[in-house]
Amino acid sequence: MSKTTMNNGQPGVGGEGGAVVEVFLQLRKYYWRYRYLGLASLVFVVLTSALGLVSPQLLRMLVDRVMISGHYDELPYLALGVVGVAIVQGACRYGRRYLGHVFGANSVFDLRNALYLKLQSLSFAYYDTARTGDLMARLVGDVAVFRQFVSFGFANLLSSLLMIIFGFSMMSSINWRLSLLALATTPFLAVAAFRFRSVVHPAFSRLREAIADMSTAAQENITGVRTVKSFAREPHQIEIFSKRVDNVVDRHMQTVAIWKKFFPTMDLIGNMSMLLLLYVGGREVILERMSMGDLVASFSLIWYIVSPVQQLGYQINSFTQAVAAGERLVEILGAPETVRNSPDARPLDRIAGHVQFDNVTFSYDGLHPAVQDINLTVEAGAVVGIIGPTGSGKSTLVSLIPRFYDPDEGRVLIDGQDVRDVIVEDLRRQIGIVFQETFLFSTSIRENIAFGNRDVPMSKIEEAARMADAHDFIMELPQGYDTLVGERGIGLSGGQRQRIAIARALLTDPRILILDDATASVDMETEFEIQKALRNLLEGQKRTTFVIAHRISSVKDADLIIVLENGRIVERGTHDELYELGGVYRRICDVQLGDRIDLAG
Repeated sequence: MSKTTMNNGQPGVGGEGGAVVEVFLQLRKYYWRYRYLGLASLVFVVLTSALGLVSPQLLRMLVDRVMISGHYDELPYLALGVVGVAIVQGACRYGRRYLGHVFGANSVFDLRNALYLKLQSLSFAYYDTARTGDLMARLVGDVAVFRQFVSFGFANLLSSLLMIIFGFSMMSSINWRLSLLALATTPFLAVAAFRFRSVVHPAFSRLREAIADMSTAAQENITGVRTVKSFAREPHQIEIFSKRVDNVVDRHMQTVAIWKKFFPTMDLIGNMSMLLLLYVGGREVILERMSMGDLVASFSLIWYIVSPVQQLGYQINSFTQAVAAGERLVEILGAPETVRNSPDARPLDRIAGHVQFDNVTFSYDGLHPAVQDINLTVEAGAVVGIIGPTGSGKSTLVSLIPRFYDPDEGRVLIDGQDVRDVIVEDLRRQIGIVFQETFLFSTSIRENIAFGNRDVPMSKIEEAARMADAHDFIMELPQGYDTLVGERGIGLSGGQRQRIAIARALLTDPRILILDDATASVDMETEFEIQKALRNLLEGQKRTTFVIAHRISSVKDADLIIVLENGRIVERGTHDELYELGGVYRRICDVQLGDRIDLAG
């Protein structure tokens, strides 16, 4: 498995049993701190199981002493005993379920927080291949399945085990022949139950994967609903989703097919046990080797033995789902953090903004370099334009500055310090980035602009908006800066979203500013206003700026322009120098100038 791909297979830690143990050991720290709640719940499990043995004894006395021997005066006491046992047993069951809920809820609270923190700490490389729908299925569905088992699954398994042990012990004290009869049939039930587990576990793993695929399809369709409708592709998307749903149904029916073979078999073995008990026990009564009360008590106890073994199928079902869900959660928690602070990482004070690429090579897959042999020195306060065809490595190059990725070879230096040697949070706080694909949160415009610095006054927010040429259109909105934008900012135009993103980056007062084709979604007039505001800002603040663009107009005034092609720097210089050079940059200029002439004609 690659370091960025989530494995949907089963972890192979010492075989299947080792894998199961490994899952619960890796998740242990999330539920172990609440073990006293769990242990208290188990105490009630023991009490409930033990009290269950009292009723067969009361039935035994009711038959032998009241119905046969005629001690009718004991009937009220026996009846009160049955009622008392039922009340106490009900209270124990309540305590068991209440504590189980509290234990599970607290455990899952910590687990969900840990998963979210892990997702926040994972690098860009992880999200290059991760699917949002799959992650949501794990955070919601798999966590809920694991919680159900932690709350009640283990307690139910213990209850079944205790009932079998107590039942055998009590039956042996009544009639050892009947206990041996029950013991002889139990292994068949146990073998069937464990055979069921070995078959149903892979089936549940496939089912949960199918559910994740379905969630991904739904999430992508909802997110891209405007694209779907604009191309009138609703029937196509419905067909895709229907196929995913059909796959879930098919996987579910595969598990049902396993159940329908297993449970009738368990019922048949259990009923055969009852028939044998009646036959052998009846002969024992006829031969006067046991009383009728003993037979009634034994008949009650056989259910105490057979029923838990039959329920093993359900318990194993729950256990198997929990293991399958736990494996998927462990995959997230165990995903490698490819970019993280080194043990001796140093704090990074206020930087000047001097940036150097020292023989840098980087590839996403380890095979095909996205950028290669990059040597570039940028003085603090300089404006660098980066231009080149699609796929030439422009965005990749600037992504190495804030350590979204680490180079495979070479170094990226800021003020002479390798970015891998400083605390990554200190580094990123001093870098402002406006991505080509703008993302806004579904909250107010004010909160979106202040996302990187929540403590600034409103005057600073407005100042940043003016710099990005966003203040005027914001004030025209119904609630101004308090206007709520739709999910992902869908309530605004592309240009408006881009200007808010620029304001968000400027508000943090970054020493290095990265504009990744930030004006691609705005019209020419708005682009001119934004560039004018940015030039005024940059002249006053002397911050180092990297401008990725397809339009020559966005980079022609830069102090240095580099031209990338196939991941390499093929040209560098000012606008005039590169134009006179007559190479790639000149061809780009001529194409764009030619387009304008055609439009004018």
